[in-house]
Order: sequence, then C-alpha cells, then structure tokens
Amino acid sequence: MKHKNTQKLTLAAMTAAAYAALSLLGAVFGLTFGPIQVRFSEALCLLPFLFPETAWGLGVGCLIANLFSPYGLLDIVVGSCATFLAALLTARCKQKWLAPLPPVVLNMLLVGAMLAYEEAGASAAFGSVFLFNAATVGIGEAIACY
Repeated sequence: MKHKNTQKLTLAAMTAAAYAALSLLGAVFGLTFGPIQVRFSEALCLLPFLFPETAWGLGVGCLIANLFSPYGLLDIVVGSCATFLAALLTARCKQKWLAPLPPVVLNMLLVGAMLAYEEAGASAAFGSVFLFNAATVGIGEAIACY
C-alpha cells in the first residue's frame, strides 16, 4: 500500500515539474503568458483522464509557472485554479473525447476574464475585451489539448 502511494506522489511530482518546465520554456518564445498564448504544457491536462493523481501535480506545476507571470498575484491564483479545476474535471470524464473540454472551457472563461480585467478593469470595455481574450485563450488551449 505504501509503495502505491509513493508511486502516485512521484507521478504527481513529475507532472508538476514537466508542466512548469514546459511553461517556462514556452515563455522564452512568448507563448506562455498574455492574451494570445499556446501553453504546450496544458496538453498535460489530459493526463488525469488516465492517471487521476496527476491533477495535483498539474495544479502545483501551474502555480510554479505562474509565479513568473507578468500578471502577478491575479494570474497566480486564477490561472492556477483554472488549470487545477480543469484537471480535476478531466479526471472525472467518462469518455476520452470529452477529456480536453474542461481545460479548454475553464481556461477560456477564467483566464480570459482575468486578462480582460487586467486590460480593461471594470470599465465598459470589459465585455468586448473579455470576448477577444476568451476566444484567443480558448483557441490556444484547444491547440494544446487537441
């Protein structure tokens, strides 16, 4: 029993390290942060479909990557929560074709809203800025997950 727990913890830790490393590598090329982003590390959000214990690793890996975000605390909290919640929902998917939907939808909505707030605040422009950010983040997420 103890051996199984060690394996699960190790898998989650490896997933966290891989997510953070891929995100930071993408940041070098300007792909990780901002309204137009393709985080290739988000492809790892499909792992909980096969290995539910990796959801925790994805949350920690995203938190580590977002510590380097130009959007600060808001991205650390919102972005990390979006990835973690998406991973938890992916672990509950019963059909493999549904597994990419939680990361795409949650990041599109939550990260899109966070970026819109950073850019427009609570002004009248929030709605249109949100639509743009949600679309671009959603497209980038779909590229990574599909």
